[in-house]
Amino acid sequence: MIDLKALRDNPQRFKDGCAKKNYAVDIDRLLVLDEQRRSLLAQQEALRAEQKKLSKETGPKIGQLSGQLKSASDSDKPGIQSRIDEIKSAPAKLKEQITDFDAQTAAIEPELTELLMSIPLPPDDDVPVGKTGDDNIEISKWAPDGWDYDKSFEANKGFAAKSHTELCEMHNLVDFPRGVKIAGSRSYVLIGDGARLHQAILRYAIDTMVNENGFTPMSVPVLVREQAMIGTGFFPGGKDQSYQVNEESRGGGQDLYLTGTGEVGLMGLHQDEILDESKLPLKYVTVSTCFRREAGAAGKDTAGLYRIHQFDKVEQVVIDIADEATSRKHHQEMMGFVVGLLKSIGLPHRLLQCCTGDLGVKNADMIDIECWMPSRGEVDKAGAASGEFGETHSASRLYDFQCRRLNMRYRTGGEGGKGATTFCHSLNNTVAASPRILIPILEMFQNADGTITIPEALRPYMNGQTQIG
Repeated sequence: MIDLKALRDNPQRFKDGCAKKNYAVDIDRLLVLDEQRRSLLAQQEALRAEQKKLSKETGPKIGQLSGQLKSASDSDKPGIQSRIDEIKSAPAKLKEQITDFDAQTAAIEPELTELLMSIPLPPDDDVPVGKTGDDNIEISKWAPDGWDYDKSFEANKGFAAKSHTELCEMHNLVDFPRGVKIAGSRSYVLIGDGARLHQAILRYAIDTMVNENGFTPMSVPVLVREQAMIGTGFFPGGKDQSYQVNEESRGGGQDLYLTGTGEVGLMGLHQDEILDESKLPLKYVTVSTCFRREAGAAGKDTAGLYRIHQFDKVEQVVIDIADEATSRKHHQEMMGFVVGLLKSIGLPHRLLQCCTGDLGVKNADMIDIECWMPSRGEVDKAGAASGEFGETHSASRLYDFQCRRLNMRYRTGGEGGKGATTFCHSLNNTVAASPRILIPILEMFQNADGTITIPEALRPYMNGQTQIG
């Protein structure tokens, strides 16, 4: 959620931010509603002050007038009694007016909140302006020795590539038909070495983040309340992508939602808390099962493991002080952790600067990391794919957007400090998402005879096994 005071001070910045991110939000209408609400609240506070003043003065005044009433002439008594009745009724009239202001404010709140929740965080000035992912810009790319992006897979390796689906069928790594039988489209069952390789990459990723990069491992819920999804910025705009558990209609309390990333649980840990500045930054990592409906993706990447409804992901989150330079530093470090992991496995990859139109509502900046997948891209007459990069990671810088929604603050002044409270900054980045990451691993490490060499970094997690097939 954006800072409403910042919006009042510079509405054009947020109008420009909406335009750059392709969001249509009536900011002028929001400002009108905000002014109406503030005016109502000011009038209400004035009445409350008057109510407080009356509560102190009413007793003595009535006592004074009651004394006068006893000794007053018959002609003066009606006037004195009228003043007593007026003083007695004043608090009730004020209460009625205050209640009326409550009703007027309540009538404004839903539209105001809806507009406020729909305003995206403006992109940073150094993010390139663009409409869609097609306008993203390559920052850098890396490949191990012996791989040349300017050559085809066959020219690099000396044999034609098999797709991961072919390799999975050859070595009985994944059962797609039975997955569909159990859970419908975009479902699968990992088998044998397929399941072991899946677990190996997840374990390697979380061990790397904990043992080498100093992150604290956490296990967090993947079935969460709506507020956790709103607080992390996935609702209201992304509600159609989530799976909803209708507990309320069954008399079980609040509806719950399956999360599409461990980021939701990690960020929700400190909702409505005031953190000690001396304990920051908080660096958390989790491995969790994730669920996405992939609504609107009909007919897109329907075969194989690329676009599926359920997967497992190692996710890193950093929560720190409200300082842009510090957030930018964390962003670079978090991407560096992933780049180091991919290099240690030996996967060709690139970093892609996302343009403004591809950032989504909550990000000031986002860098995608994509791995080379030989089975993607254009297919020639012989049926060979050209190869193409496919997204495997996203690193996001959010400043205080999520923390405002979650009411997550820190108190300045060191340990036990008594300084002012400030909203934290947050960042997140994928470490490894599987089974999608299995696509480049299987395809890039395949051999001419169809066997698959297990990357050296993953062998300790496969009991020393060096090859599949």
